[in-house]
Amino acid sequence: MQKSVYPSAKKLYLEAFPPEEQAPFLMLLWKSMKKSVDFWSIYAGNQWAGFLYIANDANLSYVFYFAICPEYRGKGIGSQALQEAQRYYAGRKFFLAIERLDEYAENYSERVKRKQFYLRNGFQDLHRHVQEGSVIYELLGIDGEVSAQEYQKLIRSYIGKFLYRSITMQVIDK
Repeated sequence: MQKSVYPSAKKLYLEAFPPEEQAPFLMLLWKSMKKSVDFWSIYAGNQWAGFLYIANDANLSYVFYFAICPEYRGKGIGSQALQEAQRYYAGRKFFLAIERLDEYAENYSERVKRKQFYLRNGFQDLHRHVQEGSVIYELLGIDGEVSAQEYQKLIRSYIGKFLYRSITMQVIDK
């Protein structure tokens, strides 16, 4: 990602993800300098339209963050970006976490739409939940199951051993 779009990416990031799901944006930028992290810009023609933030480890590629600007949503840009990413990461377990479907959540209908979007774009339910702090996510992926050990290893590799010890994370099979 080019430095010129950092302000737009930060604004979208802060708007698209609730505070309990956000890492410090500066940390994302710093970590994106690692060879194992990809921070892709998404364009609609010449206009910046969003981003994909992906951490890689072994044969895993994990979409930490994916966001499209509100004015470009519903126009197929997100689907095109995911299809391109699937081609780029072909042969790897390509996966992500979404907020679990909880009918009592105030954004339940949004969660259902999000899951339907990913299922339409080739993702499958991996039958595994991850609890990070107070948030429970469900894993969706392409090209195979992701074990609890693989997921934990990827997260440890991404954030480092020291920070890994300070996070509360639990992988739960459905």
